[in-house]
Amino acid sequence: MIKRISYILLMCVVFAACKDKGSFVIEGQFKNATPGSKVYLFGLQKDHQTPLDSTVFSDKGEFKFTHSSAAVDFFRISSGHSEYMIIAKNGDQIKINADLADKTLAYSISGAMEADKLEELNKVKNQYMGKISEIQKKFDEAVAAQPDQRDAIMEQLKPAYTQEIDGLNKAVLKFAQGNTTSLASFYAINLLNPAEYEQEMSDYADKIKSNFNDNAAVTEFLVRMAKLKSVQVGQPAPEFTVDGIDGKSIKLSDFKGKYVMLDFWASWCRPCREENPNVVKAYNTYKDKNFTILGISLDKDPAAWKSAVMADKLTWAQGSDLKDFDSPMAKLYAIEAIPSSFIVDPSGKIIAKNLRGEQLEAFLSKTLR
Repeated sequence: MIKRISYILLMCVVFAACKDKGSFVIEGQFKNATPGSKVYLFGLQKDHQTPLDSTVFSDKGEFKFTHSSAAVDFFRISSGHSEYMIIAKNGDQIKINADLADKTLAYSISGAMEADKLEELNKVKNQYMGKISEIQKKFDEAVAAQPDQRDAIMEQLKPAYTQEIDGLNKAVLKFAQGNTTSLASFYAINLLNPAEYEQEMSDYADKIKSNFNDNAAVTEFLVRMAKLKSVQVGQPAPEFTVDGIDGKSIKLSDFKGKYVMLDFWASWCRPCREENPNVVKAYNTYKDKNFTILGISLDKDPAAWKSAVMADKLTWAQGSDLKDFDSPMAKLYAIEAIPSSFIVDPSGKIIAKNLRGEQLEAFLSKTLR
């Protein structure tokens, strides 16, 4: 018996020693895959993905990739319109299962610590995505039956939809905050809207500063968060100079002594254009109470910019360097999406961010008495 146990232990050691630590393996099986059709492995670098390998599905929808990575990193498995996130490092033996007919893109993954954490996150996501999918299905069916009632149906289902989205965001945030030593938490935090979860993302960045030093995406995120901290509520608004719509220079300091809303927008931005009536209303209501607005357009086309200013009746000061998101002002204020706005008090301090509609009205009503 002693010899038998020793033999088994020896074989385990030999097996472990033979395991390739210089690469990782992904073995998958997808339902409803067409035998012989392509499946791809991509590497993810910041905002783009790089093709790494491809193979074809077997008759059973099976495939296998072997690849190497200097450190734990993000990868993506893609087939047709379906894409699945993978986190892997050398030595991992990962298994992934999915159904290409599933529009929610649910999948299971196992075989390594990061894979298990990603599976945990996916279960949280799938719980809510299933409910959201059902609400979307009800909406589509109701609109198909009564197309002239689209807006009314949307209003009826909106509370349930919003509740599930809020629940999903809170669950994802909880996962990110509770798993800061796992790269899966970084994936989770980036599922959130930075405009809504700015403080939480900034706090998360502080917790992972030295956890993933070899990961380029994490490094870029930490740099972004550091810039974001400089324009958080309570910070002095960074000074800038911009060419006005009339060609004259405008400085932020020109507005010192007043409450001024910096409104980052563009003619091509539909949510911006939809929000403009609220901004016009706020301006007309409070312009005589030491309040004004400085519009900063991220347009490239001066004609489109000027046309939108006229069409939307934006009668306050407007400036732009016509460089889209490459605008130095957009970078200075860490703008990643528009519309974005900052309310600066008479001393030059940021006192509010990204207030829209009723929130903007309530804040101005309370502040500008």
